[in-house]
Amino acid sequence: MMIQNAPPGEPRFISLMTEHNDLCGQFARAFGNDRFQRIEPYEEMLYVVSHHDRGWDERDANPILDPDAGVPFGIGGGPTLDGLATSRKSPDFNERRHAYAGLLSSMHSWGLYNARYGFSAFRTRKGGSTSIPIKPDFENETRAMLDHELARQQRLKAALAADPATSGWVDEKHLIQNYKQLQFFDTLALYFNLRHEDERGEEVYVHVPMTAETDATITLRPAGGGTYTLEPFPFAGDRVEVFNHGRYLKPFAKGEAPDDLGAALRALPPAMQVYTFVPASAA
Repeated sequence: MMIQNAPPGEPRFISLMTEHNDLCGQFARAFGNDRFQRIEPYEEMLYVVSHHDRGWDERDANPILDPDAGVPFGIGGGPTLDGLATSRKSPDFNERRHAYAGLLSSMHSWGLYNARYGFSAFRTRKGGSTSIPIKPDFENETRAMLDHELARQQRLKAALAADPATSGWVDEKHLIQNYKQLQFFDTLALYFNLRHEDERGEEVYVHVPMTAETDATITLRPAGGGTYTLEPFPFAGDRVEVFNHGRYLKPFAKGEAPDDLGAALRALPPAMQVYTFVPASAA
């Protein structure tokens, strides 16, 4: 669950992980032009980008209240073992669709605890880490989950390499290109999922792949009125509009939270935030 921050006293915009994944999928569909290669294999990549966090389904249906904030725990909060379970269940979900989707989802889960393989400078919170910190009390459980994902990756790579139709997909440079694409879509979505408009400043995205051989550093800047510039511009055309779905929740006062928090969230009216992207030269 994504909990957007907000000025004191204002409602918080909350998105389920399926809605976060949908935003990532919109970026994936728009990505690619004469400088940036589009996602390939297209269908398998679009699927994993649009479903990479589906291990959160059960947790999002049964959220836990953060008593200090008065809203549900989002990413990085709540019981540690629940968080570890989502990191395993997401690749499970994707692998059921296709081995390649399972492989990229597993790399995503492992990368969250390992600075996204060193290919991202994005931090969900100012001054925070590029990795999910491993809590000392749960180090054994976390290491076991990460080792399980490394073993999954080796198994799936071997299966894909053995099939002539998919062997090229696991070429190391191409695989890393696709992983970097997934991380760009994910962290670009997180910028909006987690930050109120007043909190959105310049953000620099490193290692955004143009090809399997060449990366770009993309700078995002707010231009006002829900418009943001990207330089260089990685999307098709000269203007892209995306939709971030969710709902607004006013934080509960202490002692006033409902017994069934999930039902209360599902009863809220749907809402949407719209963001427009243009090249810096068009702003």
